[in-house]
Amino acid sequence: MTTSPILHASTQPAVVAEPASLSEKLLRGDVMATACPSREILTHLTSRWGVLVLLALLGGTQRFSQLRRNIGGVSERMLAQTLQLLEKDRMLERHAHKVVPPHVDYTLTPLGHEAAIRVRELADWIELNLPALTDGAQANGPGELPQPAP
Repeated sequence: MTTSPILHASTQPAVVAEPASLSEKLLRGDVMATACPSREILTHLTSRWGVLVLLALLGGTQRFSQLRRNIGGVSERMLAQTLQLLEKDRMLERHAHKVVPPHVDYTLTPLGHEAAIRVRELADWIELNLPALTDGAQANGPGELPQPAP
């Protein structure tokens, strides 16, 4: 296995292992490659509704109707489609109870919980930097970037 140095903010070189063979690289995944299956999952996790479903389910198990109320603006069709995709990606589990009327719960899997924590970090960063990302961008002159929150 070959290694390459990567410089971090501390300017101390870190050694990162690179896959030795094409088959090893394919098993690990390469999100930058067009045909990488991880791109599809990345798309599902980072879609508008995917992010919001993950964030909503961080609070615990919810029924379809609860999710729909908690995620403003999502249609029934889009919520159902998003839940199916995230279930297929093993981010959440669907529990159908055998009662009338039908009762279905959704809960994060351990993988889904880990992904939701990471998505929440991004959402928190956006919220913290919202003034710089919106009003600040309009106030800056051409070519000037807004300053991020500390």
